[in-house]
Amino acid sequence: MYFHDFNPVFVIAFLILWYVLQGTAYYKFFEKAGKEGWKGFVPILNYYIHLEIVGRPKWWVLLLFVPVINFFVGLTMHLDLMKSFGKYTYLDQVLGVVFAPIYMNYIAWTDTKYIDKATEIPKPKKSFGKEWFEAIVFAVFCATFVRWIFMEAYVIPTGSMERSLLVGDFLFVSKAEYGPRTPKTPLQIPLTHQTIWGTEIPSYIPGVSLPSLRLPSLGKVERNDVVVFNYPVNDHYNQRRDGEYHPMDLKTHYIKRCVAIAGETIEIKATQVYVNGEEAENPPLMQHEYFVRTNESIRERIFENLNINPYSSVTRYPEGYSVLMPSSVAAEFEKLPFVESVTLQLIPADRAEQNIFPDALYFPWNRDFFGPLTVPERGMKIQITEENLAMYGTTIANYEGNESVEIDLDKLTVDGEQITEYTFKKDYYFMMGDNRHASDDSRYWGFVPEDNIVGEASFIWMSYNTNGSFINKIRWNRLFDGIE
Repeated sequence: MYFHDFNPVFVIAFLILWYVLQGTAYYKFFEKAGKEGWKGFVPILNYYIHLEIVGRPKWWVLLLFVPVINFFVGLTMHLDLMKSFGKYTYLDQVLGVVFAPIYMNYIAWTDTKYIDKATEIPKPKKSFGKEWFEAIVFAVFCATFVRWIFMEAYVIPTGSMERSLLVGDFLFVSKAEYGPRTPKTPLQIPLTHQTIWGTEIPSYIPGVSLPSLRLPSLGKVERNDVVVFNYPVNDHYNQRRDGEYHPMDLKTHYIKRCVAIAGETIEIKATQVYVNGEEAENPPLMQHEYFVRTNESIRERIFENLNINPYSSVTRYPEGYSVLMPSSVAAEFEKLPFVESVTLQLIPADRAEQNIFPDALYFPWNRDFFGPLTVPERGMKIQITEENLAMYGTTIANYEGNESVEIDLDKLTVDGEQITEYTFKKDYYFMMGDNRHASDDSRYWGFVPEDNIVGEASFIWMSYNTNGSFINKIRWNRLFDGIE
């Protein structure tokens, strides 16, 4: 279930159901606490009475309108209400959080009694170990919930997005923007991904798998968004030590820019991307490979002054240097007196790259001259021909969720039935790195299915330069930078 499964009717129905369940629980809670039960159905007023019953400041109502903070305030209020009615064991708290508001109705309508304001009830005596255990469990729960619903931290490991993002940039990625996914692999150690910290031991039990649903989102993936996603291909990046592959939600994280969304047609001519026949907007810091011809050695200081990493973006040859840089920086090099020429390194249009997507035998494209290729969208139909199967066959076989797929040149058999027309079940996206000549992206391994989307890169909260001096290890000018 994805973005458009949550249509307005579903959302409205869900909110009405939640409102009714919360209201019925409040009705009985308020009556037991000596308040008027009908106030439990009045928005905002019910939270005001709630705070009064549990003994928290009334102005906390305002905090319920502050994103992220409202989660922690609401959780505190929720647990306080349970304590005020004698439910403060660890099991009660877990059931109350996981199954709210159903469990709250159970508490409200059974033989519980209002004890007192939660803030004034003497805390039960606990051992030092139990106190710390419960505190740690609660902290892990909160961190896991925020990581799942709202935001997660990531680090940039490669230069495929330079200069937009640098190796060593630490990002916060918004899960709420595209809608958080329910875990496909529920039995895993919290706050881990693939393996237990510092080991190669899997952090999950692969035998238990659930359908992956996507909760309602703030928006949807749009062209030019910088997106984090689970790398879809089952290759060595996603392979476990036992030879099997990680489940979809635990596949390796990639970060790229979305250059074409479902239903759009992408084409690349001499490095310029075209979408639906129109020239696409280029990232402001997009890089390509240039050859700088010179008979002299260029000092590292010159590269550094032009914000070029001499360790990862420069290769020395007898005739000069291969340099990954934006066109504006290439223009600066042309002005240097010891530089003879600066040439963009294009692969000729008639030369295919053997590892290009979807199949170099049928489509002799390369990184600089690619397409046209239409990105599949949900409901898009294709006729089963040899050319269409060469273009979309791997997508149908690997990402559409079919139980069995057999492809034989111009024949397609799905779940035991040979078909002459195929209708796509999902939306897909075409991703490319801003470092266009040093990026392993959709040009080489294909489309990203909608269920592999993790979130949108929001801002850089830390940037660490391993090649910098002691003082300059941290790139101070990048801290809390937004991502264009």
